[in-house]
Amino acid sequence: MKIAVAGTGYVGLVTGVCMADRGHFVTCVDINEQKVATMNAGKSPIFEPGIEELMVRNMDRLHFTTEYNTAYKDAEVIFIGVGTPEKKDGSANLSYVYEVAVQIAQSIERSCVVVVKSTVPIGTNDKIEQLIRSNLKNDVTVHVVSNPEFLAQGSAVKDTLHASRIVIGVEDSYAAEVLREVYKSYECPLVITNRKSAEMIKYASNDFLALKISFINEIANLCEVIGANIEDVAIGMGYDSRIGNKFLNAGIGYGGSCFPKDTKALHWLASFHDYELKTVKAAIDVNENQKLKLIKKSRKYFDSLKGLDIAVLGLTFKPGTDDLREAPTLVNIPFMLEEGANVKAWDPVGVDNFKKLYPVGVNYCDSIFETLRDTDICFIFTEWDDVKKLNLTYYSDLMRTPIVLDGRNCYELQKARETRIIYDSIGREVIYNM
Repeated sequence: MKIAVAGTGYVGLVTGVCMADRGHFVTCVDINEQKVATMNAGKSPIFEPGIEELMVRNMDRLHFTTEYNTAYKDAEVIFIGVGTPEKKDGSANLSYVYEVAVQIAQSIERSCVVVVKSTVPIGTNDKIEQLIRSNLKNDVTVHVVSNPEFLAQGSAVKDTLHASRIVIGVEDSYAAEVLREVYKSYECPLVITNRKSAEMIKYASNDFLALKISFINEIANLCEVIGANIEDVAIGMGYDSRIGNKFLNAGIGYGGSCFPKDTKALHWLASFHDYELKTVKAAIDVNENQKLKLIKKSRKYFDSLKGLDIAVLGLTFKPGTDDLREAPTLVNIPFMLEEGANVKAWDPVGVDNFKKLYPVGVNYCDSIFETLRDTDICFIFTEWDDVKKLNLTYYSDLMRTPIVLDGRNCYELQKARETRIIYDSIGREVIYNM
């Protein structure tokens, strides 16, 4: 099929590239000419494992352009995959989605199906349909479909090509059949429902996972108080098929482009309709507090961070991505700098993005070893493999005072006991072995 995709961020780019890999002819639209030139050369503007290989492999069916009117005018299916960032009040900013909807209406010269991939509040697809129909320049029929994505950064290609399910929200049988054709080569369950239900499935799924993370983090905090081990607790819970073992890794909170934004957006929507989602509000509050967990732990060892040489391992919100959105480091590193600490930081892919926010004040290092050398305390914010595989003796050998605050529980406690360090993690025994 002839497909156009609006937007080349995580959602738009991965959708377009994967659609091309499944045999469709795809044109992706972006407003940035330099970015478009880069993508046409087979280079991805985002760090995402596997994406460039697919781009190069499918160049005969994949094209990038800034000319949206050309891309949309004769497309059979148009995917909207632009961003819906969070507003100050927690609601979703839909201006980019609406802008694309108007552009589509003014460009199409044939009947088509418009598919909204962007995460949008319940009822938005109805508004998009009205907006398109009121701005049509030609006598064509447009069907609007809700088709939320369930990809995770760092595994977006796999999550798209091998989806757990495909959710399709439609208001007519024709649109449903077109989407069946689009996804006919995908071997996974199709959930076909109405548009509002599809929109809610996306929010309910993400918010439930956020709830699960916040719950296990609260249990971890209590484990520290009473002397239980959160990892053993999580294992015991995970064997229950009703609970499952996913998203039960205790840490310093969730980040990224989805969970923080989607929990706030759903909470805002409920409040707008005079309803309070108490569990979602609790998840938001717990997560915000959890981000500063390591700073609070540091007070056991130093009254202040002023004048200390601090090592920071990991800047991104999770491994496998260069995305910093809602990363705990965006809260913690400014706090360290304000207290007068000297911060050395390492990340395998996130440094360039962090430098855009903090071009001065942080000493960015090329290796973990350089980062640790002659420091007073180490904060682990991202569980990169390079960190998890590091021999713990490097902490004792390189640091001035080997105090390691691990926000991602990267190491086994027994290995910490065998090394001359202080190892303080989340929901587990503190190892004092200096």
